[in-house]
Amino acid sequence: MSEIRVENLSKAYASGRLALTSASFKYEGSGAIGYLGPNGAGKTTTLKLLTGLLRPSAGASYLNGVNVIQDRKHALEDVGCVIESPEPYPSQTVEEAIEMVSDFRGGPYRSLAHDIADLNVKLELPPLKSKTGRLSKGQRQRVVIAASLIRDPRVLILDEPTSGLDPKERILIRNLLNDLKKDHLILMSSHLMQEVTDICDQVIFINQGQILLRDTVENVATRFQARAVDVEFATPIVLDRIRAIGPLVQDAVVIGERRYRLTFDGSNSSRAEILTGLVKLGPVLSYQSASLVLEDAYLALMGGEPAPVAGAPAPGLHLPPPPA
Repeated sequence: MSEIRVENLSKAYASGRLALTSASFKYEGSGAIGYLGPNGAGKTTTLKLLTGLLRPSAGASYLNGVNVIQDRKHALEDVGCVIESPEPYPSQTVEEAIEMVSDFRGGPYRSLAHDIADLNVKLELPPLKSKTGRLSKGQRQRVVIAASLIRDPRVLILDEPTSGLDPKERILIRNLLNDLKKDHLILMSSHLMQEVTDICDQVIFINQGQILLRDTVENVATRFQARAVDVEFATPIVLDRIRAIGPLVQDAVVIGERRYRLTFDGSNSSRAEILTGLVKLGPVLSYQSASLVLEDAYLALMGGEPAPVAGAPAPGLHLPPPPA
């Protein structure tokens, strides 16, 4: 069974700075885990420790049950990695860059051409005989991702996998990862909350080298609920009529010709009652949270706003134990 496991992992540099402090988590089987935190939080350090690119000051990491420090080659043989924006050699062709990684990983040559052809279709790669040094940043990134997927490793560790990609390329990678997570285990860091929301089943929040929260995306959504909704009507509505719906609407402002933002207490019951009142004013074309739930959780946990809804635990405090 695929496994990613970190046990009390710490990293201190010669200067005394702690980049990671006693991090622990374990995931098995398949699915996607988002690793979230600001720049310098310890995300890339964790991924480097997990893959043997750095040696820990304390603790241990395991991939598919193998200790990474004790037997790095065996630990990584069924793992695909993209860490800290690697680049293919500019003199290599697209095909050569992927073949080189395949050689490192090993495997039957009889299937290599088929595997590359499959990745070529899935990632819409540039011509396989083109030199990577002449490609755009987004094209090179897709080549790097293709190389990480060659030989179909069970575990994927991806550090900002869509960095430098345009919206079309991001959608391509998002769709591919959503397909892969059905039977692969993916750990990915990202600054894009929409990307994590669309792909990941679990999330880890980290800041200043310490893990603040681990949970499912669904559970995070119940703890940190958006306190504002955006509504779009088929025709403009007088703002005072929206404010007059009742005391559940704390405020309302115009954000477009037919679009309005309403603030409220964030509860699901209030959200439903407000929608009932809005429908009475005119045809509603859309009704959705003004921000992403993961974005609200991120801001709350990192010391920003908004706070969790009334009755929910304070961010980072009195939380139930994270899943094993």
